[in-house]
Amino acid sequence: MKKVVRIVKKGEDDSNLKYWLSLSYKERMTNLEKIRQEVNKRIYGTEQGFQRVYRIVKHQ
Repeated sequence: MKKVVRIVKKGEDDSNLKYWLSLSYKERMTNLEKIRQEVNKRIYGTEQGFQRVYRIVKHQ
């Protein structure tokens, strides 16, 4: 299989937009969640933890 790369200017390629618009709302949300999980895995690794919350308390 030969790879083909085509460089286009932003806004000139409608195929990506047409693809996403051809999907149902549920399919778009499912794909978006997959993309979000992949990005989080790349940035934060496989380990998930709780976010730390700090509270400053003023003692009198």
